[in-house]
Amino acid sequence: MEKQRSPWPALWALVIGFFMILVDTTIVSVANPKIMEGLKTDINSVIWVTSAYLLAYAVPLLVTGRLGDRFGPKNIYLAGLVLFTGASLWCGLSGSIELLITARVVQGLGAALMTPQTMAVITRTFPPNRRGAAMGLWGATAGVATLVGPIVGGLLVDGFGWEWIFFINVPVGVIAFVMAVILVPKLPTHPHRFDILGVVLSAIGMFLVVFGIQEGEKYDWGTITGPITVWGMIIAGIVVLAGFVAWQALNKGEPLLPLGLFRDRNFSLANLAISSVGFTVTSMALPLIFFAQLVYGFTPTQSALLMVPMAVLSGVLAPFVGRLVDRVHPRYLAFAGLFMMALGLAWYAAWMDPDVNLWPRLLLPSALLGLANAFIWSPLSATATHNLPPRQAGAGAGVYNTTRQIGGVLGSAAIAALIESRLTANGLHSTSSGAQFSGSKLPAFVQQPFTDAMAQSILLPAAVALLGAIVVLFFVRPKDNGQWSATQGTPVVNRAPEPVDG
Repeated sequence: MEKQRSPWPALWALVIGFFMILVDTTIVSVANPKIMEGLKTDINSVIWVTSAYLLAYAVPLLVTGRLGDRFGPKNIYLAGLVLFTGASLWCGLSGSIELLITARVVQGLGAALMTPQTMAVITRTFPPNRRGAAMGLWGATAGVATLVGPIVGGLLVDGFGWEWIFFINVPVGVIAFVMAVILVPKLPTHPHRFDILGVVLSAIGMFLVVFGIQEGEKYDWGTITGPITVWGMIIAGIVVLAGFVAWQALNKGEPLLPLGLFRDRNFSLANLAISSVGFTVTSMALPLIFFAQLVYGFTPTQSALLMVPMAVLSGVLAPFVGRLVDRVHPRYLAFAGLFMMALGLAWYAAWMDPDVNLWPRLLLPSALLGLANAFIWSPLSATATHNLPPRQAGAGAGVYNTTRQIGGVLGSAAIAALIESRLTANGLHSTSSGAQFSGSKLPAFVQQPFTDAMAQSILLPAAVALLGAIVVLFFVRPKDNGQWSATQGTPVVNRAPEPVDG
């Protein structure tokens, strides 16, 4: 009998691509002022560069997880990697904000194909009692990537121009493709039917809600055109999403969102918590980066250095926390991480001051956020997937990643709306004076009101992180579902005769 291969090389190969697509959720934040200057646009338009990516990333995740189950995670991952890498080249070559947003949509679709496959491979090749270490690596990758994005972005923007935050993906994508072809095994597939109506309803509902939230301030939360209003779009989106959930409950075939997964208490709670994390990590960087660049006059690289303690501490500590997941109740680890995240962001808000240029002190809350991230990703992901049967690995991974990305989409839209609202409340207006907020340091007379707006805005992700901390207090200790081989660490998949990674 063929000796079973270790699942670790495959995981390392997938982690490279996973790291790249997660970096792209935050790398744009540090480049926003330069993109605004280069493409002659305003704050709200440039935030769509991130929102469009996140929206295109989030909506298809429910079905792309199923695609991995049906056609094999390796095949779907490789297809997504090709799409993502090609779209990255397109982003760098874009000469207008409209073209850049369009390219980011395609890039998001590629990311949506890739992401569920990494988590599904972990769920299908590591048994629950050995999954903590694997999820530790996955969690370290997710945590560090969202923090490294601004650092890498700052170096590239200062050294080569904003276009290079996208061009850098091309060689990385090629390396990731070769490694995946060689190292990732072919896993058994399962037949699935695809819920096309569910895809359409979820896409329309999400778009209406996100567009309404993000564009609300631009239209003074009133009429957009003719009978179409901001609140009308938001309410219509909520109604469509409610219809989507109702259809999932009524669908007698194979629904896009398997509501049965949510009968597991930990799965439901972990999804709520990871959506709060997605919201927080996506929204927190924007006010901080704008403050550093436009009030202190930092270059993109200097402002990105504020993230270094976060990235270093998160990357170093996350694997150790991953090993604790198999031995310590996840509620304690996850609560500690989310509470520290809320505290770190409140600390930032309290210390933002244009008249005290002691920027090194901003590294202290950054370090606390790095510690927080180390305690968040692995406990949440391991707890969410612990009780999933192998056949539902792709669906469960798709749902979990979808809720994380939906949190990110809502975070991006909400922080855009809140920043514009707080700028207006403090006597400024971004859309009417976009040039004022691009390029270089603000005039002295607007620095204080701008700082106040950014400090007030960063309290939103702090509040959402605190809500996530409350949610995880209701975790129960995970139990072995008995569907995995305790000796070989091999999932029992419909008693398939071939080995999982054969």
